[in-house]
Amino acid sequence: MFEKYILITYGQQDIAFSPYNASWRERRKLFVSELVSTKRVQSFAYALEAQVGELIQSLSLWSPPTEPVNLNETLFTLIDSFIGTVAFGSMKGAKLMKYAKFQRVFSEATVALSAFSAQDFFPASPMGRWFDKLVGLERRYLRTFLEIDSYLEMVLTQHMDPGRVKPEKEDLVDVLISLWKGQGKITKDHVKALLGDAFIGGTATSSVTLLWAMSELIKNPAVMKKAQAEIRSLVGGKQRLVQVDDLSRLKYMKMVVKETLQLHAPVPLLVPRETMEHVKVFGYDIPAKTRIFVNVWAMGRDPASWDKSEEFYPERFDGVDTDFYGSHYELLLFGAGRRICPAIPMGSTMVEFTLASLLHSFDWELPKEDVSMEGTGRQLLCRKTPPYLVPSFYTG
Repeated sequence: MFEKYILITYGQQDIAFSPYNASWRERRKLFVSELVSTKRVQSFAYALEAQVGELIQSLSLWSPPTEPVNLNETLFTLIDSFIGTVAFGSMKGAKLMKYAKFQRVFSEATVALSAFSAQDFFPASPMGRWFDKLVGLERRYLRTFLEIDSYLEMVLTQHMDPGRVKPEKEDLVDVLISLWKGQGKITKDHVKALLGDAFIGGTATSSVTLLWAMSELIKNPAVMKKAQAEIRSLVGGKQRLVQVDDLSRLKYMKMVVKETLQLHAPVPLLVPRETMEHVKVFGYDIPAKTRIFVNVWAMGRDPASWDKSEEFYPERFDGVDTDFYGSHYELLLFGAGRRICPAIPMGSTMVEFTLASLLHSFDWELPKEDVSMEGTGRQLLCRKTPPYLVPSFYTG
């Protein structure tokens, strides 16, 4: 595995980058059952509704009303705050954990992991590592890792303080400490690596997907109006806000999210993998221990699989059971099989709920300039320029 991933995952003690073995299977089972199961996600609904509610209130008081909002900062902070609340029990707890430093450190980690690395493409050659060292990448990875480790060490120390006031709801860090200290099922490095998976992966992919969704909707006003009509018909006007329980009945809005992911896969080459044995694919011999990158961005735009493959057309999913849970290879956004991303339920809930809330409470317009649809990045497909949109509070 690549040097940067080994370092930032505490020697591959996480879920995303660890090799497939008995230890990984046990950690993944714990991660799913204790942290990201459907039941656990439902228990976090209060945090998501509270954070999005604060955002809606803040945007409704936006002044001057014609001033555009930087959605990049707004949505990244929102998702970060939600995950921080889940991890630390409350935003008050998050602030006690020097949350501003947390945001900066994990944002830097996302950028560092997305940077071009010669070792990604020449893993067996010492030249790859030599080049990364020459351009300062290894030093950057080490600095980022040390900052993350220092922060996580502080979090664990404060959570294990006997004088700490326990939060009303058990948070993610408490659960992991219990598995480590109370049950001995994982080690301290496992705890840190799993927290890194949750924060680096969850924050970046969710906020990027929301940015692309809002960008596509503003470029396709008929689609936006149709989605808003569905949401407002179900929820009503300003009588109440969207609730997590509403999501199962928002069929068209879910199609909008699928269409966004199809055209703008947040991780365009997926997490790199390595073949365990020699395989033959479409007549090509692939030796054991070959590094594999799966280009799901290209798969999502393949005209052989999709009609109108370059158009934003959510109706393509109407009456079709295609999903992104790994059984439909034309929409292979989060992996498949045993290595599929285990946090899909939490990530999809965050994206769907936030998008539904923004579309329900506001009408959105472009400022004078147009919105660019250029993307950038290899590990994470971000927008090249942050979108600025003007929110108008819906009073119907």
